[in-house]
Amino acid sequence: MEANDAVRETLADAQAMGAKMMRLRLPFLGELRHYTAAKFRADLVAGATLTLVSIPQAVGFALILNLPPQHVIVSVIIGGFVGALFFSSHHHVFGPTSSISLITASTIGAYAALDIPLLQLAILLAFLIGALQLAAGVLNFGEVTKFISRSVVVAYSTGIGLLLIASQLHNLLGFDVATGQSFGHNIWQAVVFLFEREVSLWALGAGVLTLGIFEVVRRMRPNWPEALIGLAVMGVAAKVLTVFYPGIPLQLVRDEGALGAVLPMWSGFHWSSTTFETFQGLFKTAVAIAILGMLEAAAITKSLAAKSGQKIEPNQELVGMGAANIACGLFGGVPGSSSFARSAVNFQSGAASQLSSMLSSVVVLGVLLFVTPIFNFIPVAALAAHLIRVGLKMINWHQIRVCSRSTRSDAAVFAITLVAALFLKLDTAIYVGIGVALAFFLQKTSTPLLVEYTFNASGNLTELTRPEERAHPYISIIHVEGDLYFGAADLFQEQVRRQAEDQNIKVFILRMKNARHLDASTVMAIENLHDYLKQTGRHLLISGVSDEVESVLKNSGLAQVLGEGNIFPAEANPTVATKRALERATQLLDTRDAEVRIFYDRPQK
Repeated sequence: MEANDAVRETLADAQAMGAKMMRLRLPFLGELRHYTAAKFRADLVAGATLTLVSIPQAVGFALILNLPPQHVIVSVIIGGFVGALFFSSHHHVFGPTSSISLITASTIGAYAALDIPLLQLAILLAFLIGALQLAAGVLNFGEVTKFISRSVVVAYSTGIGLLLIASQLHNLLGFDVATGQSFGHNIWQAVVFLFEREVSLWALGAGVLTLGIFEVVRRMRPNWPEALIGLAVMGVAAKVLTVFYPGIPLQLVRDEGALGAVLPMWSGFHWSSTTFETFQGLFKTAVAIAILGMLEAAAITKSLAAKSGQKIEPNQELVGMGAANIACGLFGGVPGSSSFARSAVNFQSGAASQLSSMLSSVVVLGVLLFVTPIFNFIPVAALAAHLIRVGLKMINWHQIRVCSRSTRSDAAVFAITLVAALFLKLDTAIYVGIGVALAFFLQKTSTPLLVEYTFNASGNLTELTRPEERAHPYISIIHVEGDLYFGAADLFQEQVRRQAEDQNIKVFILRMKNARHLDASTVMAIENLHDYLKQTGRHLLISGVSDEVESVLKNSGLAQVLGEGNIFPAEANPTVATKRALERATQLLDTRDAEVRIFYDRPQK
């Protein structure tokens, strides 16, 4: 019956897991059951406010990507609408972001020498990212983000901010550079042009003036969209200047690709031999962006949920991003992700449901009909100033201070990830950060603790403070504490084997009351110790065995190798099992006055 119960329990667990997997839901439909006119008004206001932030950001991201603005606008309209259908969060907004735009720009820029349109590469990348995120969400992988260190995320965001600033220096200073330049090269070129005084005063003036307008609006009208107002003012000013001074040496957005209010059209997905050849190279980047998107979505939605009190389903957010990116690919849009700025604006504007993001997508089209001429005359230097400001906002000094001062490992993870983000490929940097954080974690958890104790006159375990008082060290009780998985197995074996080198010790008792997470590596380490002691005519006993440890010992066959009489399960009194093991040791030694030693090797700080 026990076997049948176990089978039924396993099947029930599999069924419960299957209920969470392989399903697609539209949480927004549930919101409609209790939707009211008041909620619609709140969503309409939030959606309109969101539009004022989305348009200038989209134009700026087009500058980063070196692609026509229309395809970035598609990501705002189509991606924002489709993502909201699947999101569980009322305030989560999908669209192009600075981090994803930078990674996409560097990735497609690497293929500039090939005869492949950059737009085609961006669309393929969006489709790949969407497929990966959708599969991860459907397969219930949304919880994986909790295992990624925040130090990695903070360092990566900081690196993205610095890269964004460096990538726009040439636009702000008014000189041309080749696409796909490194962080160091961008900084060096800016220094050289400044030193040689070859910067454009027109471009620099436009950028400084734009930043000034942003600051004035922010101080005088904090609730107004300073980015939209500042860029619109610069667009109007530039248009007036071009009327009176047609030859003005100032690069405008229309020179990069005119922005137009066009309806997104289904373009499908077209495979070709060239597309297939580049698939493998893009896939690695798509995986990194998908992981980054998971991190951004988790951080954004959890932060907003803490303020709103709403319950969030991480897998639904992942499904929504996947569906949105696939839709972007099918409608000719660029990749997108969770937007912290637009999500925060959506929350602050009082959005009542996911409809606010959908309404924003609709409003974007209407607004473009009226402001498109103005945006086409925005100076590129003004957009560069806007993007530099966005990059500065991505650098969170408070979080950097926390990561740098909390622990040495956090500081090391932050520094290594930041350097990797600045000087390696961005997709590689995320792997480096996660790998380093995991290595430090394994190092921390792979150090078992061994403390030296003894039985006092009252029969209780107590720490031994004067080792020179040991007169007959025949029996050693090694108190083992910590996680004994594969990462700790070698160190555990080395420490115990070091004590076993003392040939005066005839019986070793491993006190494993506080040992956890044994695996095959640890079992083999204990078996090697047993074989070594057996060859020299000595014995190994184990006391304080928990149910978890006992199950591993029996399933692995180690209990049979050691002998059932040499294993002592834990009891309510923590010293009873050790005393029973001690009695067994005295029987093996045929003595009653053996000195008892308990080794505990303190970790060095």
